[in-house]
Amino acid sequence: MEFKVGEKACYPARGVGVIQAIETFDFEGTRQTVYVLKILDNGATIRVPIQNASALGMRPVINPEQVDKIYAVLKDRDVPADNQTWNRRYREYQNKIQTGDLIEVAKVLRDLALLRKEKNLSFGERKMFDQARSLLVQEVSVALDEDEKVVEKKIEELFNA
Repeated sequence: MEFKVGEKACYPARGVGVIQAIETFDFEGTRQTVYVLKILDNGATIRVPIQNASALGMRPVINPEQVDKIYAVLKDRDVPADNQTWNRRYREYQNKIQTGDLIEVAKVLRDLALLRKEKNLSFGERKMFDQARSLLVQEVSVALDEDEKVVEKKIEELFNA
């Protein structure tokens, strides 16, 4: 998978970024070529070695057809109640977010949204909910070329339905 300067790519747990440059430099006697990825959400710059990009989970932004699958996951209410302790659930959710797979991120968001209807979320749960929502909204808005506020509203409507 090759990216070009100016293309958008998704980096796990960080979100969508734009390839600013492709740089080559010597590091401890080894020649390294990296993508310079600027994350849209917070402006952070990440250097990703080209040969490891896919192993690290860097991937193209989803296409508009995949958005329907994301919305289907968010609509799904037929999920078993999670009776794990919070710290186990937290680790599981964190692992799903780290995969960079937007379907897994959508499952985390859905599960926490359902839990939010039953009880108040703890600080850690709210933080994870916000992270999952932010990653999802950002990538879906880029995929559909829509404003993030429009996508946020659509997701809230799915949860309130």
